[in-house]
Amino acid sequence: MTDPREASRNSDVPHYPPVHGHGAQGGGAAGPAIGPSAEDAATLRATRKARNRADRAARRAANRIARAERERRADRTEAGSGAAACAAVAHTRGELRTLQDHARADRQSTPVFNILAVAQAGRLEREAALLAASLRRNAPGFRGRLIVAEPQPTGAWQGRDVRLTAAGRAALTDFGAEIVPLHAHAFGHSYPHGNKIEALALLPAGEPFLFLDSDTVITGPIGRLPLGSCPPTASMRREGTWPDPPLYGPGYNAIWSALYDRFGLDLATSLDLSQPEDHWERYLYFNAGWFCGPDPAEFGRRFLTWATDLQRDPGEALAAQALVPWLDQVILPLVIHSLGGGRPGPEFAGMDGAVAWHWRKLPLLYAAAPDSAVEVVEALACLSALQALMAGWPAWDRLVVGGDGRDLIRPRSTGPGCRHANRSSVRS
Repeated sequence: MTDPREASRNSDVPHYPPVHGHGAQGGGAAGPAIGPSAEDAATLRATRKARNRADRAARRAANRIARAERERRADRTEAGSGAAACAAVAHTRGELRTLQDHARADRQSTPVFNILAVAQAGRLEREAALLAASLRRNAPGFRGRLIVAEPQPTGAWQGRDVRLTAAGRAALTDFGAEIVPLHAHAFGHSYPHGNKIEALALLPAGEPFLFLDSDTVITGPIGRLPLGSCPPTASMRREGTWPDPPLYGPGYNAIWSALYDRFGLDLATSLDLSQPEDHWERYLYFNAGWFCGPDPAEFGRRFLTWATDLQRDPGEALAAQALVPWLDQVILPLVIHSLGGGRPGPEFAGMDGAVAWHWRKLPLLYAAAPDSAVEVVEALACLSALQALMAGWPAWDRLVVGGDGRDLIRPRSTGPGCRHANRSSVRS
């Protein structure tokens, strides 16, 4: 079967009749064909050249005619074509303006909020640098401020200089953090967890805020959280750490009732009725690793006032309860409930992986964190801006840089029950 592409090419080649011997001409018996003489061959070549020249001349003439026709048509339709082109350009520009307006509206409709963290020399400044670097890397569109509170050797921290090292300050500044001095008066070195309570006073009043423990990495566009339109809330990645009811009472209900009554709150409206009576999950209880609200001023005022009041006088119902280190997590649900907040809705689900992860300790990062959080930390290990600060951190050198976290801990964290087992082994 003839290839149609080959047939198409052959159709453009002129064909000539074969040249036969003289015996084939006339009416007699055809003799054997013979090749052309030298004179006939020369004549044949001249004929082919002439035909080729004629074909090329004809094609050039046809092209000139077609080009002239196109120019005439263009002249006749120039005005109409110009108007259509202008209309098309205007339409495109209009669409572009519409898209820009929508993008501007999206930016305006997403409320700006500030992030607060606390850092001091040592482990906390390294963790805070990872937080700042991950925010810059994974939420480049974040429009708020990252404010890092730095405890000063005054007041409740008198005699303890925990200010940032030069390497820590440089790393945080390089990644866009604003370092603000924190002069603590209520807690200080006797209860370092209280730094987060007093640091709320450093934030601009009336602007939504998100507090993050320093051992948090940003894994996604955290700036899209609807903090401006949501009541206060906090992390539900908690365990039944407090209270620890004694054998003969008081129980969970009596302890929490005493706290709600003390601060004039309604316990019943805070309960999770899907949980059994006198079970710890029935009561509003958070992990203080992250919490947020629309106004840090009132939030912080209640947090500080109620925490210092309870620390000074726990009351009879709490006589057998430890308040260190749980004081902040005891008061936090009371403050949130008093301001109309509660358990986080689905819009905050990303705070447990998609946009942020509270990793607590490096071994727990590899034992319990999602892949996205592990990958972020390992990617940050390659940044030259962090290397001077991270130098001399044994856990970092071994687990992250040396690869033991991924090689030795990560494989064991798969399967039912492994996360709890790994957390227990890390704590021990």
